[in-house]
Amino acid sequence: MPVTDKRIGVLAGGLSAEREVSLKTGGAIHGALERLGYNVCLIDAGRDLAQALKKEAVEVVFIALHGGHGEDGSIQGFLEVSGIPYTGSGVLASALAMDKEFSKRMFREQGISVPEGITLERDSIQGGRISEDARLDFPLPWVVKPATEGSSIGVSMVGSREELVPALKKAFSLSGRVIVERRIMGKEVQVGILGGRVLGSVEIRPSLDFYSYEAKYTGGKTRYILPPQMDAAALEEAHRVGLAAHKALGCRGATRVDLIIDEGARPWVLEVNTIPGMTETSLLPKIAKESGLDFPSLVEEILKEALHR
Repeated sequence: MPVTDKRIGVLAGGLSAEREVSLKTGGAIHGALERLGYNVCLIDAGRDLAQALKKEAVEVVFIALHGGHGEDGSIQGFLEVSGIPYTGSGVLASALAMDKEFSKRMFREQGISVPEGITLERDSIQGGRISEDARLDFPLPWVVKPATEGSSIGVSMVGSREELVPALKKAFSLSGRVIVERRIMGKEVQVGILGGRVLGSVEIRPSLDFYSYEAKYTGGKTRYILPPQMDAAALEEAHRVGLAAHKALGCRGATRVDLIIDEGARPWVLEVNTIPGMTETSLLPKIAKESGLDFPSLVEEILKEALHR
């Protein structure tokens, strides 16, 4: 049966903190598939998802969810049990990528550089102070972030120990585990992967202190340089490491790997995004366009990859 005869359900929205971003991604994907002639519907993935999929007679799912159950393997597991093909990474890879603590362990095992740091539990803060068991024996500045959130939600840059407790409280409001790691200074580069190959990359130059939620989603707050302005050998190494990170977690389909390239041209992996933003102006589409793949073609490639596993 040709793929155009199948009923495609684009899952967007959901229940996570990234709901609004997901709705934009889902709307853009739905529009692209509709223009390409696909039999497609847009589904807001709430608690009645099973009924919605059945009502719409969905045969293939394009996952456009960000954060929460959309990226942590839960939706993927549900679709596996339901026997419905879906885009993107599988259950284990999704869960690993969403959990920054465990993905860092996988990267280290594969010899991929990640910033040194520790994971703290809620009881690390006692009476407004950090527990003595928390061994913060790596140099400032630090990055504090929830172990299981995306879009830089809950992330803080800490330049002194006095700033740590407020940053931890902010991150703990979103996750039961929080990562504190050394901040690597350098170029922010994100590498786009599709179907096991590198599409290209983009250098990010935020006007704010870092590539925060505000910098990502407020027009004019960030400059995007395509291709990144760096030595060809260093860029090739960044691409190699980005693909290695994608493979280390067992990812499939389209991913975006976030890196910092330090002053010595060494790439450090921050995370792998298994469901990158997919509006016309999101980073993966920007990278794809630079490589000669327009937005509708990118969406179609992601869909086709899901059907030919």
